[in-house]
Amino acid sequence: MKKLIFLFVVLFTITICAQNTEYSIVVKDIETQLPIENATVVILKTKQVLLSNEEGKVTFVLNGASNVQVSEMNYENLTVRWATLKEDQFVVYLQNKDNKLDEIVLSKENPQKILRKVVSNSIEKLTMPYRLKVYVREFFMLDNKYSYYNDGLVNFQFSGHQKNVTTTLLVEQNRSYGLLETDVSEDLRGYNLNNIMENYSNLNYFEIVLDPKAKKEYDYIIKGHPGNEKYYVMNIAPLDKTKKNRDSFEIVYDPEKKIIMEFTCIFNPANTNETEEKPKIGSKHITRSFVKVNYRLDGSDYYLLSSNEEIGYDLILKDQVKNIQVRNNFITTNFNKQKFTYNESDVFKEKSLFNKKNKILTNYWDISGFTATEEEKAIISSLDFKM
Repeated sequence: MKKLIFLFVVLFTITICAQNTEYSIVVKDIETQLPIENATVVILKTKQVLLSNEEGKVTFVLNGASNVQVSEMNYENLTVRWATLKEDQFVVYLQNKDNKLDEIVLSKENPQKILRKVVSNSIEKLTMPYRLKVYVREFFMLDNKYSYYNDGLVNFQFSGHQKNVTTTLLVEQNRSYGLLETDVSEDLRGYNLNNIMENYSNLNYFEIVLDPKAKKEYDYIIKGHPGNEKYYVMNIAPLDKTKKNRDSFEIVYDPEKKIIMEFTCIFNPANTNETEEKPKIGSKHITRSFVKVNYRLDGSDYYLLSSNEEIGYDLILKDQVKNIQVRNNFITTNFNKQKFTYNESDVFKEKSLFNKKNKILTNYWDISGFTATEEEKAIISSLDFKM
């Protein structure tokens, strides 16, 4: 009888220890006490990657113990020992590097040629083949009101070679809330997930500023990174801001390894005086376009970490103009060099999660890389209620 009681106690203890526990970490600047957005938090045991939101917060679930690594380009890296981590909200403070090395970098080589080498080498260095587990989410606004939301936990299998990457997409879970009007064109109902991921690998965004003719249309300036002495920042801006639509770029790169760590692309609309007086029905006038992409270098592995894309259109209809805004986020939660096995029927072949029926097995959105802010939770809840 005593043996049975002892066995029961052991099994009960194992069961309790095996249960998953939720943890929250808030990342702050040690001097200003302000939250740090887009800090990378890696759970070293599982290699799960998370990104802090604008409140500096990440949330994750873990079975057992693990040290946690916290990093951000402008701050000193920090590894938090598991023994100091609490189950409830835990604050991690990072020290700003504060190098202030934003002076112009002089080089005998033309900046456009430097960019060409950096882009080419970044494409070449991207690990291939590999797969990413990605949490993707999308907010949709119609006439400045949130009207639709979707998110999902998906797997991308990357294959081919670096200059011609193709992706295979499997959707593990997804959900959609809200309603879209029928007169909103189909191509504005979400990003094409395969296309956007392939563009991040092929770096197609830079074609316009790599063209030899672009030297007469853009200004290329290289500076030291103000928060990290290992990196340079290249700013590319149109010389004539009133002539026509132009993109401007900010590229953070490692000058020794010649790889891109982060880039931002902002679309500058044309001068309103040069736009059509009577635009055609069905035409779309871009009012905003913003792309920010981050990459991660972990040993020899180099891959996409996260992205944020925003686009705004004025859709011209017969009797009105509708403003449409879409905001899309990707966060890589897990990187793996092993290919996944699948049946062809499992492959998601639609353009976006807008086209897929809800499949909810767990509260994956609470632990999948992005931790929603209180404002975002309120938006999602209101759209869920409409359903």
